[in-house]
Amino acid sequence: MRSVKSLLAAGAATLISSMAFAADMPIAAPPPMYAPPAPPADFGGWYLRGDVGMTNQRAKSIEGNVAPGFTKTTEGLGFDSSPLFDLGVGYRFNNWFRADVIGQYRGKANLHGSDNVIGPGFVGVNNYTGSKSEWVVMANAYVDLGTWWCITPFIGAGLGGSYNKISGFRDDGVSFSGGALSNSVAYFADNGKWNFAWAAHAGLAYKVNPGFTVELAYSYMNLGDAAPGNFRLFDNSASGPTSIKLKELTSHDLKLGVRWDLNSPPAYVPPPLVTKG
Repeated sequence: MRSVKSLLAAGAATLISSMAFAADMPIAAPPPMYAPPAPPADFGGWYLRGDVGMTNQRAKSIEGNVAPGFTKTTEGLGFDSSPLFDLGVGYRFNNWFRADVIGQYRGKANLHGSDNVIGPGFVGVNNYTGSKSEWVVMANAYVDLGTWWCITPFIGAGLGGSYNKISGFRDDGVSFSGGALSNSVAYFADNGKWNFAWAAHAGLAYKVNPGFTVELAYSYMNLGDAAPGNFRLFDNSASGPTSIKLKELTSHDLKLGVRWDLNSPPAYVPPPLVTKG
């Protein structure tokens, strides 16, 4: 009986000793929290762009030969509005400066205007009709002025070239000279030429997500000059090179554009938690 009691006492002492040893052991620290890497800086990378819009165009003057002693005044010279479309590729250098190169097509805009010519014993008017279109290649640079609520105002400027084409140009003339009234119609061949062009831009950009931005922009475009081709009178009584030239074509454009960032960062996915067994 005494041996049984001794055995129980020894077991109890061993259990108490083990519990005390376990209580004295340090508690293992929990695994450290995983800190996600800092997001990439908000600059750098290639992008594609596209725009659609409408033009509001005008010409400073229309020039032509005038005989000595005659005066010419131009009335109502201008163009109807026309659509524009462009595509381009650009690079964002940092969070405030970017640049791109675009190719732009500006659709046909109807031309209207007339010249009044007065001279000794002569009064006449030339009524002009036709259309104008352009292909523009331009390099642009932009400065982003800061971002508030995902909206970024910006300004910019561009330099390039514009191929200005005059199509279907026609001159309907009416004159009164020496007591006689006469009419004439002259047709002009289609003609285009390259000119130096420049632009100034301003607008607002809205970042829909890290890789997609929408823009509402205004551009002032200076497209250079344009001229129709050789003329031919309706009765074939005369033909030859034209003396008519449209000087300093300009346009106020309103555009809606989009930009696709080709270097947008992937969505962050934390690594799986690994524990030691």
